Amino acid sequence: MSFFSNYSSDHCPGPMTGNPLNGLCEKVCIQAEKIFDAGIVQTRLENYSVALNDPTPADPTYPLTFVSARSATGAGTVSGLSVERRADSNCARVQATIGIPVEIVYVDAAGREGKATGIVTLNEDVLMYVPPASVMPFTVTAAVSCVSPEGTFDAASGAFILSACITCILKVAMRVELLVPSYGYCAIPPAQEYSQEVCSGFFELPLYPQGGTCQKK
Repeated sequence: MSFFSNYSSDHCPGPMTGNPLNGLCEKVCIQAEKIFDAGIVQTRLENYSVALNDPTPADPTYPLTFVSARSATGAGTVSGLSVERRADSNCARVQATIGIPVEIVYVDAAGREGKATGIVTLNEDVLMYVPPASVMPFTVTAAVSCVSPEGTFDAASGAFILSACITCILKVAMRVELLVPSYGYCAIPPAQEYSQEVCSGFFELPLYPQGGTCQKK
């Protein structure tokens, strides 16, 4: 069993039925990340040079042949952050450099497959809502995804020249304590162990084949 394996309980997450006020029993303070604003940027980079770091194996035979590249993590590194508030609103001009760690897979001249890491950087300049000044500071974070279907090795620089498709979601966030209505503690059902039944299907076969008897006309 699990939350979503045919387990129905008033104290489990799932579709709400009936009056949603039924069962509310307390107000609960929870610590969470509140997202004040978020925006998505999608772009394509052409002829982008990515230097190789930490190749595995450590001694590839050059030149290298590109196989694929994609982001190694869903979190980007935000640096060079500049937030310029607008005098007439809570919006601000947000400028930042987003570093996206990528993993590049290649085949070296000896036919060995290897991989290395690199960084793809984006320079963002966007308008976003920022909360008013408070004791607790807000942060600007980036959720990223990068995939590169095409690339070539540049022997002169020892880097890969990539074409990359990038999605970046910038968020203005803050760790806060929120007061929310609660139905009480969640009921945790027992987990259902996975088992591969080797005789499944065989035991379900009929003892004798169907339609094998003679019928009189």
